[in-house]
Amino acid sequence: MWLIRFLAIVAMVFGLASCGTSKFKTYNGPEVTSIQVHKTNRKMYLLHNDKVLKSYNISLGFAPRGHKQVEGDGKTPEGTYFIDRRNPNSEFHLSLGISYPNQADRERAAAMGKSPGGDIFIHGWSRKPVRQRDWTAGCISVKDREMEMIYAMVKDGTVIHILP
Repeated sequence: MWLIRFLAIVAMVFGLASCGTSKFKTYNGPEVTSIQVHKTNRKMYLLHNDKVLKSYNISLGFAPRGHKQVEGDGKTPEGTYFIDRRNPNSEFHLSLGISYPNQADRERAAAMGKSPGGDIFIHGWSRKPVRQRDWTAGCISVKDREMEMIYAMVKDGTVIHILP
């Protein structure tokens, strides 16, 4: 009898431990029609038309001032892009791809004889210790729990405006 009780308690503990731990959330609110990133203020806003649905504090590339020019410069791009992919198995918890580089970005880098880089994402922190405010290679980072909600709210094709 004690073994049955013990097994029931173990099953209950493991069952409770797994409740609510999924990184995949659902969202049934208003559609996110655009994202605005204000680099100087380190803020990102999810909008439905002109109404802010959510705002987040963000980290940027390790050299955040100015528009990304070339691969490895540590800058976060500036301009209008769109969310073009998602990675549920990201090294940084979850991530949403940003359509950088566009044609103008590629031409600018080519004129310098360099690559514009790529793989710019909105992503989580992945529980890695962050020792400085801006630490990514050019991406936009939020806390993992925030990224879970962003991942649920934002659809592929959503416009993102990245402002200085």
